[in-house]
Amino acid sequence: MKTKLFVITPPFTQLNTPYPATAYIKGFLNTKNIESVQADLGIEVILKLFSKEGLQNLFEVGGLTFKVPNHTISDNSKRILALQEEYLKTINPVIAFLQGKNPTLALQICQEDFLPEASRFAQLEELDWAFGTMGTQDKAKHLATLYLEDISDFIVECVDANFGFSRYAERLGRSANSFDELYEALQQEPTYIDNVLLSILKEKIDTIQPTLFLISVPFPGNLYSAFRSAQWVKKHYPNIKISMGGGFPNTELRSLSDARVFEFFDFITLDDGETPIEELIFNIENPDYNSYKRTFLLKEGKVVYKNNSLKHDYKQSQVGTPDYSDLLLDKYISVIEIVNPMHRMWSDGRWNKLTMAHGCYWGKCTFCDISLDYIKIYEPVAANLLCDRMEEMIAQTGENGFHFVDEAAPPALMRALALEILRRKLAVTWWTNIRFEKSFTKDLCLLLKASGCIAVSGGLEVASDRLLKLIDKGVTVEQVAKVTRNFTEAGVMVHAYLMYGYPTQTIQETVDSLEMVRQLFEVGVLQSGFWHQFAMTAHSPVGLYPEKFGVVKETEAIGTFANNDINYTDSTGIDHDKFSFGLKKSLFNFMHGICFDYELQDWFEFKIPKTKISSDFIFDALQEEEDFNIKPTAKIVWLGGKPAVEYFTKSKKGNSWEMMTLTFHDKKESFNIQTNKPEGEWLLEMLLKISVSNARIYTFQEVKADFEAQLEDFELFWYSKPMKSLREFGLLVL
Repeated sequence: MKTKLFVITPPFTQLNTPYPATAYIKGFLNTKNIESVQADLGIEVILKLFSKEGLQNLFEVGGLTFKVPNHTISDNSKRILALQEEYLKTINPVIAFLQGKNPTLALQICQEDFLPEASRFAQLEELDWAFGTMGTQDKAKHLATLYLEDISDFIVECVDANFGFSRYAERLGRSANSFDELYEALQQEPTYIDNVLLSILKEKIDTIQPTLFLISVPFPGNLYSAFRSAQWVKKHYPNIKISMGGGFPNTELRSLSDARVFEFFDFITLDDGETPIEELIFNIENPDYNSYKRTFLLKEGKVVYKNNSLKHDYKQSQVGTPDYSDLLLDKYISVIEIVNPMHRMWSDGRWNKLTMAHGCYWGKCTFCDISLDYIKIYEPVAANLLCDRMEEMIAQTGENGFHFVDEAAPPALMRALALEILRRKLAVTWWTNIRFEKSFTKDLCLLLKASGCIAVSGGLEVASDRLLKLIDKGVTVEQVAKVTRNFTEAGVMVHAYLMYGYPTQTIQETVDSLEMVRQLFEVGVLQSGFWHQFAMTAHSPVGLYPEKFGVVKETEAIGTFANNDINYTDSTGIDHDKFSFGLKKSLFNFMHGICFDYELQDWFEFKIPKTKISSDFIFDALQEEEDFNIKPTAKIVWLGGKPAVEYFTKSKKGNSWEMMTLTFHDKKESFNIQTNKPEGEWLLEMLLKISVSNARIYTFQEVKADFEAQLEDFELFWYSKPMKSLREFGLLVL
């Protein structure tokens, strides 16, 4: 019997774009001619809940809690229920607007008398000033987001306390060392949201009739729904085999031993899914096959881990192009939660997701899971293959926005990809995650921008050189400032991941780190950021060798279910939790360009020491002049077009010589340069050779040799005023 796969992401991840794991798997299965159907049940549940009929049911169910004796209901929920007719009238048009199908509604939403308003709108007065920088569509999206969040608050209080737009029952999946609590929750009657999910799942299973049901679980907030879905299929379709994979099992379930998990699942696979899934298919089609790749299963009542397959993992060049067919691409909802240009990219707009390189080329950060294959095994994809995949995905989805979901995109590959995009004349928009390393020169940032790169995010982590060294980040604060300056000046937005509470971090270092962050925003080289509190994970160097970092694990016991986040005691004894509110509140204001003149003490309700960082540290770091030494192997690329040429004669003291004026037009302006005729004619010819549209790339050494074969004194020419003008308008040294 031929295997047919049904591959899902359970609720909930993102509202605006599908999580890519199922599309990656479907793309791989296509290369093997294996039939599969995929679904994002998260967006389907949301669309069912947030519809006129869905809200009617919610208000009926939620209204019942009002009748429970001695049950306190907030004024906010009372207000929402009282306004239910307004919500029912507006919900379908608002969802259509957020799907990009009803743009004229923005005008009405912005009147601020169209949408019913509850507690989420209270923050609007604080944000009025920010709306000045937003267009009508964006302001309307933000107001519509607040409207949905109000309904979400009602659901949480009156219908299902586990609900969240991008997660469901996340608490049950977080650090669930024991399966007991989750198992107990699954023995209860399905919740209201469960029933919505299961009704959609039933319809899909009846239509598709799969033989293998794959559930991708990226985050703790998908775990409960994954088990609930598996439980229902096991009960009603016992012949369907069920397997779990994805980010959550890859990091959390590596030491799984609780047999009860296999009341729900037949298999749990770890790390890259292609070969393990292919082996599962062979096992289902041939019961005597008995060869598995990184797979947990139940044998004689005991959990066993089988990795006896002789098949290698597939190379990135062999896994195919992610396939988004079956997904409801025109039904995703773009929301704007906060008025920050970078933050909105996670929640606004549909992004095709791709990977430039498997794993991380740095692979040293001590807080990171560098012992696991998804980080440890580094394998880049060739730029021309990446561009082929981009063109395939544009043709399939009609979208030309790409989010490269790398751990850290390699600068050399980013350069090659940008050149290939420009050579093919693709009009694309893209963003990715990077390390703030010195390879990101001013010219490389300009090239990335020209190819469509609009934003990068990267880890500054703790803005302290001592701790960056302990983290083995391979950067300094000064270097980060220069790189973020290069991106910002090129017009690429920069988001920084920030960390506090790293082992041995002192209060002084936390304060100094905040001061560094304040200065980075004040000088305008950071546009966005987010503070994360350090978490010790089992597969990171800190988790593996805690004694080297001055921390002690609270227990050496390994959980029978999830085992990733580790509770620990820091030798400093500092309560880092208390900094959370002040760090986040100050950052929120810095991101909006205000409150730089506040004392750091103003953000905290307890006494903190004064910063030891000079108030001009970042400003001074950015004053250093750039190095004029160009490596002979540096690549020289011309982004501009062919100039118009005029010849004229210049005379001085009885001597005359021929000159040239070259007039260039870029997208914004026109400019011209003047040179003598021999140099001008050489330059004309060389610009054609080094044009970005050519496959052949010239090095600085080759350009110099070409010049010196015909003319003299290349250095004088290269650093002359006309060449300086060209350097400002698209002559790049990479």
